[in-house]
Amino acid sequence: MLYVFRKIYYSKVKGMKLKMGRSIISEGKTTNEAIEKGLKELNVSKNMVDIKVLENEEKRSFFSILAPRVVKVQLTLKENKNQQDNEKREKKEIALSKEDQQKSKDNVEKFLKDFFEKVESKAQYNVSIDNNCLNININDKSLGFLIGYRGETLYAFQNILSSIATKGLENRVRVILDIEGYKAKREKALEDLAEKLANTVIKTKKPVTLEPMQAYERKIIHTKLQNSDKVETRSIGEEPRRKVVIELKRK
Repeated sequence: MLYVFRKIYYSKVKGMKLKMGRSIISEGKTTNEAIEKGLKELNVSKNMVDIKVLENEEKRSFFSILAPRVVKVQLTLKENKNQQDNEKREKKEIALSKEDQQKSKDNVEKFLKDFFEKVESKAQYNVSIDNNCLNININDKSLGFLIGYRGETLYAFQNILSSIATKGLENRVRVILDIEGYKAKREKALEDLAEKLANTVIKTKKPVTLEPMQAYERKIIHTKLQNSDKVETRSIGEEPRRKVVIELKRK
């Protein structure tokens, strides 16, 4: 089934370009020199990137003391820059005409029909338009492979469907996909987890770091605890290993 999934995906979205976060490794005789070279290559300012020193000029062994001094740093465009770009694109999505909305819906329905025929599934699905957004609900308990671990496959499939919906249109179409009510179940599980860990932090007075999560899952944790008068949340690390930390509020 996964083979068919990939085959259909590549045949449908071939030639479409998807923007991804950019990360480069830069070298120099000093840390500052390596950073400056990287910033110049990315054509951005220092506050627009996360910087990680991979090799520091101060950590040199006796045997490498005579070797040329090289410092390596990794520069990654910050997530918030990508989010701002996404927000700008989402504002353009509002301009869809009735004709474009119908065309995007037809694109998705044709794709889903072909897809489920290929995987020999009798899944029931519904595609509706709400506020210039395509809502897709699929019901079939045999489609667990389309949800994946912690919904990773579901959100990848959602991005694919967004590209399919946008085919032949000038503006990107927003798609919200749910399979067997997974999103509501996952949101409830994360809210319960946030509440449980917040109580643990209050009891032990020690911060708790959750496992890496996708941005939409981190947002659920942050939102659930944002009105707490005892704990606060923050995100640490770099994508795709970014984590939420729950800790006591600072006085």
